[in-house]
Amino acid sequence: MKTLKDIHNRLIRFTRERLKHIQTEHPEMSGQIEKISETLLNPDRIVKSWTDSEAELFYRNYDATPVTKKFLCVVVKVLTDDFSL
Repeated sequence: MKTLKDIHNRLIRFTRERLKHIQTEHPEMSGQIEKISETLLNPDRIVKSWTDSEAELFYRNYDATPVTKKFLCVVVKVLTDDFSL
């Protein structure tokens, strides 16, 4: 398991299960962990989820991604004493 930091200096767990989810469901994001980390540390915007009160959505715009110019959205589940991606 890898940990990342967010703009609030919280440690975020990046589990193998989440990595597998990204590789399977979002293959264009494979190998983009640097962009995920950068989005958490320096987001353009953070939004609370409308459907999950424990989730925050971190957005950052990238001029170049494996598919085109896009916003990257990293969803973080904020749990008491535990932060996971």
